[in-house]
Amino acid sequence: METLLLPFSPRFIVLTICSVVTALLLAIGVFDHNPKIWEVVLLPLIIFGALTLLGIRDLVQKHHAVLRNYPISAHLRFLLEEIRPEMRQYFFESEKDGMPFSRDTRAVVYQRAKMVLDKRPFGTQEDVYREGYEWMHHSVAPKPHVDPQFRITIGGPDCTKPYSASVFNISAMSFGALSPNAVRALNAGARKGGFAHDTGEGGVSPYHRERGGDIIWEVGSGYFGCRNRDGSFNPDEFARVSSDDQIKMVELKISQGAKPGHGGVLPAAKVSEEISKIRGVPIGEDCISPASHKAFSTPLQMMEFVANMRKLSGGKPAGFKMCIGHPWEFLAICKAMKESGLYPDFIVVDGNEGGTGAAPLEFMDHLGMPMREGVNFVHNALVGINARDRIRIGASGKIATAFDMARAMAIGADWCNSARGFMFSLGCIQSLSCHTDRCPTGVTSQDPIRNRALYVPDKIERVYNYHHNTLHALAELLGAAGLEHPQQLRPIHFSKRTSTTEVCSFSHLYPALRPGELLEGTEDRRYRAAWAMARADSFQPAG
Repeated sequence: METLLLPFSPRFIVLTICSVVTALLLAIGVFDHNPKIWEVVLLPLIIFGALTLLGIRDLVQKHHAVLRNYPISAHLRFLLEEIRPEMRQYFFESEKDGMPFSRDTRAVVYQRAKMVLDKRPFGTQEDVYREGYEWMHHSVAPKPHVDPQFRITIGGPDCTKPYSASVFNISAMSFGALSPNAVRALNAGARKGGFAHDTGEGGVSPYHRERGGDIIWEVGSGYFGCRNRDGSFNPDEFARVSSDDQIKMVELKISQGAKPGHGGVLPAAKVSEEISKIRGVPIGEDCISPASHKAFSTPLQMMEFVANMRKLSGGKPAGFKMCIGHPWEFLAICKAMKESGLYPDFIVVDGNEGGTGAAPLEFMDHLGMPMREGVNFVHNALVGINARDRIRIGASGKIATAFDMARAMAIGADWCNSARGFMFSLGCIQSLSCHTDRCPTGVTSQDPIRNRALYVPDKIERVYNYHHNTLHALAELLGAAGLEHPQQLRPIHFSKRTSTTEVCSFSHLYPALRPGELLEGTEDRRYRAAWAMARADSFQPAG
C-alpha cells in the first residue's frame, strides 16, 4: 500500500500532477471533436508535457540524489542556489557585511569613482568596542592643506633609471583575466592620473600599450612575452620588450596571495591567436604557469636573475613580488643579498587576502601570510640587514580606502597596490563570477558581447576619479594626524582594540628590529630561529 501511495507523497506529487494534467489535456485534444480545441490545449499540453519529461529524466538520472527523490520540485533548490549571492547582497547584508568587501567599502569606491557624495550621516556604524576595531590617532595641531600628489622614487644605487611612482597604483591583473576594455580603461586612467598599471604575469598586451599609461611589467614562472618555445626564459626577447619607454619597472613574480605555491593552466581550447601572440605560446597547446621558476633554484641565483632583469631592461627598477610563506626562505633571500651584493630595487608583498586570481578554497583561505604581517616581516628583515634604505616595499592585499593605505604604510609599506578597488571603479559588483567568463559588467569576461558593455571613455574617468579622490582622502587623514606625507606614518599612529577593555598600539603589535640586528645576532623570537635556518645557497632550511 505504501508503494502505491508513493506518487501522492510530497516528494513525487509535482510529477504526478504534471503527468495527470498532461494525460488529461492529451485526451481532451484527441477525443473532443471541436476543431478549435487544439488552440486551447496545445500550449498547456506542451508546458505540462515538458515538465513530465523533465520529471522522468530526474527519476532516472544518476548524478543528483535530490532530483531522484524530488523530481521537478528539486530544481527550485538549484535556482535559489544560483541566485543566492545576489539575494544576499541586495536584500540581506548590512552596510558592514559582505565578503570579501563590505557593502560600505564598495559603495565608497563607487561614489568616489562617480564623483558623487561619499560622506556618511549620523555617526559610525562600526562597533568601536568590539575586539579587532582599529583606529588612527589625530593631532591637536593638524596640517590644514596637505598636497595629495604623494610620490616616491623607486630605484636603488644600481638603478640608472629610477621611477617616480604614485603611492597608489593598479595591482597585477593580466589581460585574459580582465577584458580588453577593462585593460584599456585602467591604463588610460593611470595615464591621466600619473600612476602605474601592473600587467600581471600574462604579458604586455596591445591593450596595455595603446593608451600610453605607465606600465610595471610582471614576469612570472611562465615567462609570458619573453620565453623560448620550451617555456624557458629568453633574455633577448625580455630586453626587446622591456626597452619600451612605457614600461617603467620590471617585476619578477615569485608567488601571489590568492594561490601561493600553485601553478596554473590555460587550456589549449582557450589559447586563441591573440593570447598566443601576447604570451608567446603555441596555438592549440596548454598554456602552463609552473608553480616554480626554471631560471633559478637558489636565493643567490634569484638575486642574479633580478640583477640581470635590471641590466637587460636598460637600468630600470627591478624587483620581485611574493606572498610570504616559510620565514626562513625570505631571510635566505636577505642573506643572498648580503653575500652577493645584489639587491632588488623593490619588493611587493602580496597578502593571502589578495583575490583577483581564482584558486582552490584551501589555498585561498589558509595558505600564505596575510598582507600586514608580511609587509612588517619584510620591512623588519630589511632593516635587520641594513638594506631598508635602498629597497622600496609595495603592499597589495584588500586595499581599497585611504585608511587601508595609511595602515599598511605605517607598518612598513612605501606604496600600495589595489586590484579589486580599481575593478570596483570600473563597475565590478562583486558577483563572484570572475572565473566563469560570465561577468555581468564585462570587467573580467572575454565574451565580446559582455565586455562591450564596459564603455571605455566613461570608465577612464572613473578610474582616474577613484585614484584622485582616494589620495585626497589620504591627504585629509594625514593632515588630521599632523603629518604631511605617508612616509611619516609609524606604528605609533594606530591602535587596535584587543578586547572590550584593552587597547594596544601598533608599535606593540608590530615591534621593530634595530638596524643591523639580524647581522649582529637577534634575540627576537620572530626572527632568531628562522635566521639561523636561512641559507643563501638554498631555499631548504639549514640543519
